[in-house]
Amino acid sequence: MSLDELRAEIEGIDRDIVELIARRTYVADAVADVKAQQDLSTTDEAQEEAVMARAGENAEAFDLDSNLVKAVFRLLIELNKIEQREHGPIDRRHEDTWTDE
Repeated sequence: MSLDELRAEIEGIDRDIVELIARRTYVADAVADVKAQQDLSTTDEAQEEAVMARAGENAEAFDLDSNLVKAVFRLLIELNKIEQREHGPIDRRHEDTWTDE
């Protein structure tokens, strides 16, 4: 493959990553709504630890640096917390654009 073709492939992957982040944020917002309905705390440290452990395991399965992957997931968790604080209820504007793999 040429450099331009490889860069075009990375561009497509980057878009897919952003789409997955949007999907993850949507689901995390739905979780927050359920927690609110059940009068549960929005912060769940045990669940966050489980997410981080799973991220590390998945990184190792793909032969990636688990610390770097965990750092990305820490950012995703923080993104979800910010979205929940700033936007409150679920925004379903882009739900129909997501694809199921």
